[in-house]
Amino acid sequence: RPDGSWEAYYQAPQGDINGTVECYAALRCVGFRPDDEPLVRARRWIFEHGGLRGIRVFTRYWLALLGEWPWSATPNLPPEVIANPRHWFVFDIYNFASWARATLLPLAVLSARRAVRPLPPGRRLDELFPEGRERMDYSLPRRGPWFSWRRVFLFSDRILHLYQQLGFTPFRETAINACLGWIVRHQDADGAWGGIQPPWIYSLMALNVEGYELTHPVISKGLTALDSHWSYERGGTLHIQASESPVWDTLLALLAMQDCEREFTPAMTRALDWVLANEVRYPGDWTKKVKNVEPSGWAFERANLHYPDIDDTAVALIVLSRLPRQLLDEPRIRATIDRALAWTLAMQSSNGGWAAFDKDNDRPIITKIPFCDFGEALDPPSADVTAHVLEALGLLGFDRHHPAVARGYRFIRSEQETDGSWFGRWGVNHIYGTAAVLPALAAIGEDMTQAYVRAAADWLVAHQNTEGGWGETCASYMDDSLRGRGPSTASQTGWALLALVATGSRDYERSIRRGVGFLIDSQRDDGTWNEPYYTGTGFPGYGFGARMDFRDQKTRERIAQGTELQRGFMINYNLYRHYFPLMALGRARKFLGA
Repeated sequence: RPDGSWEAYYQAPQGDINGTVECYAALRCVGFRPDDEPLVRARRWIFEHGGLRGIRVFTRYWLALLGEWPWSATPNLPPEVIANPRHWFVFDIYNFASWARATLLPLAVLSARRAVRPLPPGRRLDELFPEGRERMDYSLPRRGPWFSWRRVFLFSDRILHLYQQLGFTPFRETAINACLGWIVRHQDADGAWGGIQPPWIYSLMALNVEGYELTHPVISKGLTALDSHWSYERGGTLHIQASESPVWDTLLALLAMQDCEREFTPAMTRALDWVLANEVRYPGDWTKKVKNVEPSGWAFERANLHYPDIDDTAVALIVLSRLPRQLLDEPRIRATIDRALAWTLAMQSSNGGWAAFDKDNDRPIITKIPFCDFGEALDPPSADVTAHVLEALGLLGFDRHHPAVARGYRFIRSEQETDGSWFGRWGVNHIYGTAAVLPALAAIGEDMTQAYVRAAADWLVAHQNTEGGWGETCASYMDDSLRGRGPSTASQTGWALLALVATGSRDYERSIRRGVGFLIDSQRDDGTWNEPYYTGTGFPGYGFGARMDFRDQKTRERIAQGTELQRGFMINYNLYRHYFPLMALGRARKFLGA
């Protein structure tokens, strides 16, 4: 950015201290000097925003791995606790969200070993410690009241550090070996871990620290992933992706083609065959809490056998339910639907909703430990995932009288905001949540003239931009006044249109026509749309993984981030700008009789 910082998402209102420090360190690692102009600007911004005192735990870990931060001033992750297999124990790894779990294990090894790969003398970060390292306050910020779980765990962290300093850790080697075994068993088929970047990188480092050579098959496979589909070149630069989404993209592209094509084309047949071949039949981590159901489902990525997710599986069921009759009657299709349906029903949480990866992954106490000052540590049910499941169930013939649907319906109703919208956990934000819910309600046979349905549709109409499109900034995750507000994007316009069409009401025809007009007018000559804005959500940055009430000042203070989303992780899906507008245009064409 011109001010010297780096931002967490496109056109964020201000830079992100963590990303800026990490980018600064990365540039120093590759040879930039402190007096180089980009680093001068970055350093000035860092000092203007509190310096290193306020950086998050993960940034501290990175600096510790480089020898630039004392390990004694990072949250202690004792492998003896992390590797505890007792599922009644609150800090059992299976009580963490799948992404946090896969990251905890290798970090526990690195933390226990105090691993360091020091920077050469000429590339150290001395200039970020203007008063000297010996005068730096390395302690973690003490937010919240004195008598709180966070304070208890900060004190416990000090005890754990003393335990490590004593040198008497009789179960340490056994615990580290257990962590290493878990890591090796959880490597993905493509060499990564968890289908995302953090556990992949930390696992490679942990294994190497424990003596795995670069030529070891596990390490070699992990490094090979970097050069395959995990990285790409653009404009003469190399980009490493935080994740990949070929299954998700293929399913949504198929759905868009179903909305637009008048027959099932050869291209759709090839995509369907690929989807069927990528069903996950492996008993992943979800089996720790869900028993007696045949493994099924689809993962977000192409090679992630351990973590099929309910959202992908729901969309797969939507696609399969809409196949032509001759395909639906094929034994392989029917068997796949039956397996995936049984698995999805088994993954319903106790409150009636569905989460992304796990069942009943909602113990808030674990978010109080010092390690959990990043993104989300939990994976509770969300309105958008639950809505996709309900839509799939409705299209497969289930109505509101089915017990699972009735429970999911009650969860959806309980999540509606007072303004009529729904929070978006995995897409930005209330436009996404609302757009997921209304088609689901229509699919399960809800009366779409009910007041609460119309309140949601009216909210969308009230937030339509003057040129006919819709947009919502990522900043809405921390500022309720920005709900449904932002520059129009193709994907968010598509979502809003899908919701309004689902009402079946001609009262919204004018708004629908204006939205269609925006998509037509803004379409590029090559058929797609420009969309620099981030409309996908990884982590809002709340820690709990669920919507928050920001009318409570204490809640805002506890989260410790602003609209810059320094604890969040936002995503620009390159294909959202293409298949969501296609879906909307296809359904609008049928609704309008065009």
